[in-house]
Amino acid sequence: MDRKGASPVMNNPVDLDGPVVAPVSGGAPRQLVVLLHGYGADGNDLIDLAPHWARQLPDAAFVSPHAPFPCEASPYGRQWFGFEGRDQAEIYAGVQEAAGILDRFLDVALAHFSVAADRMALVGFSQGTMMALHVAPRRETAIGGIVGYSGRLIGPEQLGREIRSRPPVLLIHGDGDPVVPFASMAAAAAALTALKVPVETERRPGLPHAIDPEGLARGGAFLTRVLSGQPAAAKA
Repeated sequence: MDRKGASPVMNNPVDLDGPVVAPVSGGAPRQLVVLLHGYGADGNDLIDLAPHWARQLPDAAFVSPHAPFPCEASPYGRQWFGFEGRDQAEIYAGVQEAAGILDRFLDVALAHFSVAADRMALVGFSQGTMMALHVAPRRETAIGGIVGYSGRLIGPEQLGREIRSRPPVLLIHGDGDPVVPFASMAAAAAALTALKVPVETERRPGLPHAIDPEGLARGGAFLTRVLSGQPAAAKA
């Protein structure tokens, strides 16, 4: 066990590993929550969310993979894709490269934990949200849902041509975010809604680039609902 109370890593043959928290029920996983960290962090960052949601999801395993590439701006962190000094086409190419790696990881994780796709959710923060919104709708079988904190949708035009499934999405964003503009939430929600993806949004007044207790609670309620097969709530 590491300092966060998680098992050390989930190793797999497709480039990613990261800390894992087993179901608190003590039984085999019936649900899977994949936590996707932001730029310059690693999987140890978001695995701390697992204890906040474990009581609501006692049969869920939580896995938090390290992004595949060293962070350009930090000697210790990781990144899903680079953006400094790059134009939009180059950024998108980086997203696609990471998306292929993440997509294969999700297949491995589903098989490893013997969980159905509709009982898996992706939870992202910042760049992790960007990856979740890119990968999940392009998967043929819809996952249970996406919770995205402080992120944005990259390449909505491309998604319109490539969408294959429509998992429910909850977007949560602080209106004081100095890193990813708060307006990114409305833009993502509009683009996803136009593609008939069910979207809920949560504005967090005054919150900077962070996750607060209210956002955690809203995310936990959403995960509990979508991973138990309950119907979607009305749009926020």
